Amino acid sequence: MSGRESADLHHQGSRILVVDDEKGMRQFLEIMLNAEGYSVVTASGGREACSLLEKEPFDLIITDIKMKDLDGLEVLRKAKALDPKSIVILISAFATAETAVEAMKEGAYDYIPKPFKINEFKKIVAEALDSKRIPSEEAHESAKEGRFHFGLLVGESPQMKKIYALIEKVARTTSNVLISGESGTGKELVARAIHLTSQRKDRPFVVINCAGIPESLIESELFGYKKGAFTGATADKAGLFEVAHGGTIFLDEVGELTSSIQVKLLRVIQERTFTPVGGREEKSVDVRFISATNKDLEKEVVEGRFREDLFFRLNVIHIHMPPLRERSGDIPILSQFFLEKFAKEMGRDIRKISAYALDILQRYSFPGNVRELENIIERSVALETSNIVLPESLTLSNLKQVKQQRARRRTDLGPDGIDLEKVLAEIEKEYILRALEMSKGSRERAAKLLGLSPRSLRYRMGKLGLTGERHKAQ
Repeated sequence: MSGRESADLHHQGSRILVVDDEKGMRQFLEIMLNAEGYSVVTASGGREACSLLEKEPFDLIITDIKMKDLDGLEVLRKAKALDPKSIVILISAFATAETAVEAMKEGAYDYIPKPFKINEFKKIVAEALDSKRIPSEEAHESAKEGRFHFGLLVGESPQMKKIYALIEKVARTTSNVLISGESGTGKELVARAIHLTSQRKDRPFVVINCAGIPESLIESELFGYKKGAFTGATADKAGLFEVAHGGTIFLDEVGELTSSIQVKLLRVIQERTFTPVGGREEKSVDVRFISATNKDLEKEVVEGRFREDLFFRLNVIHIHMPPLRERSGDIPILSQFFLEKFAKEMGRDIRKISAYALDILQRYSFPGNVRELENIIERSVALETSNIVLPESLTLSNLKQVKQQRARRRTDLGPDGIDLEKVLAEIEKEYILRALEMSKGSRERAAKLLGLSPRSLRYRMGKLGLTGERHKAQ
């Protein structure tokens, strides 16, 4: 066993009570958790569970909701009455928003609909045991200072770890840096991290939005102007280059600069001097240039829209920020980070995101990247009525996403053709997963949504390989 998929050493031997009136599920969970190193006790119903809770303590209780004698909510209430610090995870194949809200109000740690992903379930169990071992505020501080963060950047994916290492190397130099990546990936955060890790950290970090300053004003904003240079110039004004002296200039969306400004910027980079608008005296400037773009600047150079010599001056060191869909493993960490941020700002007692909500987020493509995830979590915190973010409070741009997926498929037919069977299988898989999501895991209801018989749905799921971990636990 290794990593977060296995029980950490300090979790070994933790006592877990598993409650389910379905023998197969009870045995499945017992075998799985025993294999992780936990000590597992099982109960075949709510009454037996309550009797066990009266006799001995457990580190964690995992209970089904719908049972023949006492339901899972009653087990939860009994556990909390005996020990308010009890950690209880509820699972159910009949998940509803109302039951989830009630469970969270009663103090459940999490609410997991069946079918669930086995590795995600193991992770939730480990996190639940962590929450009992470490007080929440201490855990937050530990994560804040841990490997998940580099300045304001958040993530522990291999891509982000490479970027952290690169930032540390780049910060020790004075070379210019070009950061590429889609909008919303965090390019400015990388620039700030470089500046704050460098010897210039105590000097200004000046952000220039090249796309946001009107063409008629950008020259005077960058270089400043002398009194009388134009109508309204009633006094000398320092430009942003002068303000940033000794520090770092961040040129955001540098690909939007006009050709005339590109020429003047090139001179500043080469000569380290500039002349204010309406002035004659040159001024020296010591700044480091970090630029960012969501355009393919090499293509812009080839097509004559961006100067080749300026491109080479800016692109001494290149850092590419991956889109969020390529580092989906960071979504849980980012989501929790934003949750804590907005819960604190809004004064809301919302402490975590449900496993099912996280599963939905991890299967979403995030065309707006990290910025879109941040907006989604902010809305969820504002709208949520329980102390955990549930799927119903997520607002995803599903329609936009479907249109983009269809557009990509239409353009995938290149000169060499496509594998039509593979493309159709992917589409079929998407619809089946969506139907299972809408039906809260019920294959019978999913089959109705798709206009299929349950038998036909089982056949199609088997053909598409959808009978693995996620669909075994029913």
